Amino acid sequence: MKKFIAVIILLFALLIFKFYYNNEPTRVLRVGMECDYEPNNWEEKKESAYNMPLANKPGFYAEGYDLQIAKRAANDMNAKLEVYKIAWNDLPKALDEGKIDAVFSGMIDTSKRREFMMFSAPYDVTRTEYTVVVNKACIYVNAKTLSDFEGAKFIAQKNTQLDDAIDQIPRVIHMTPVETVSEMLDAVIKGEADGTVINFDTGRSYEAAHNNLKMIRFTEGNGFSLYFNGVCAGVRKGNTKLLKEINDSINGLSTRERQKIMDQTIARLWRNL
Repeated sequence: MKKFIAVIILLFALLIFKFYYNNEPTRVLRVGMECDYEPNNWEEKKESAYNMPLANKPGFYAEGYDLQIAKRAANDMNAKLEVYKIAWNDLPKALDEGKIDAVFSGMIDTSKRREFMMFSAPYDVTRTEYTVVVNKACIYVNAKTLSDFEGAKFIAQKNTQLDDAIDQIPRVIHMTPVETVSEMLDAVIKGEADGTVINFDTGRSYEAAHNNLKMIRFTEGNGFSLYFNGVCAGVRKGNTKLLKEINDSINGLSTRERQKIMDQTIARLWRNL
């Protein structure tokens, strides 16, 4: 009888160990993001239930919609998530050199970027929509169409579709692009530029955070023509296994779930403004 009880106890202990072992992350997913593109990704100094510590910047935390999708992907593949803050123009290089496993940073799938990485299915809520944010003191504050910005000075971030889109504005003064989103926004706030191109959700955030900025709301047919579908995750070329795992996670999110995640992310952002 004692032997039987001992065997039962041993089996029970083995079951507990197996359950614990199988539910602990068995790998690490290293993700890079710019942490400067609200509401997709930004940096915080205070820990919360929603953000993640930056592995390469102690005492700071990453937050945003991109992060929430990355957390979901890591959880689905039973991986521990590590987040690295990396400058926008350095993300492809960091991926290629194996410093990170994936990019979750508001990145669009383009033919040029496909030379360096593979892209997941889009994970944003709706098809990407570009708009314009202007300084309220400029003469273009009441513009309704792209043609109304003729002669305006526009600036955007280097090596982005935002910068490329400026050329859709007739006879625009296309200023030299800058390295970061913060720099382009600062140029508009200071009046050095009349406006910048930005995606709709980010434009709403900037308008809410800065009293001297206004987001232009174009009616259909009067705004930018975009050839891409939305924001994707990027992985190193040849890493088809990870790409499939990320796609499986993304495809498991309904439009309703994505909208909820985005709405909650924006609500947290605006509470901190």
